[in-house]
Amino acid sequence: METIAIEDFEKVDIRAGTVTRAEPFPEAHKPALKVWVDFGNKIGVKRSSARITEHYKPEDLVGRMVMAIVNFPPRQIGPFMSEILVLGFPDIDSAIALAAPDRDVPNGARLI
Repeated sequence: METIAIEDFEKVDIRAGTVTRAEPFPEAHKPALKVWVDFGNKIGVKRSSARITEHYKPEDLVGRMVMAIVNFPPRQIGPFMSEILVLGFPDIDSAIALAAPDRDVPNGARLI
């Protein structure tokens, strides 16, 4: 495992937000969902293409809190511009389980 300096970690802006909208992304090369996440007034609503279809349906995500990296550059995924990287962990079958705070925190709260 490579070590990093605390200054490197501090450059990664990981925030909590609430999913406000989710829909299928049939144009994606690998199964994915389009997800919109509200990070509060300072950051606003950002969107992401997320490969989370094994455990999550669009209707189950709305209102759910997630964690995402908000300071990566936007990335074009087919016809969709992904602005954030929603975070998760692979389960034993490599399906992604979303990372989220275990308590209510304000939208836009930064991981410290």
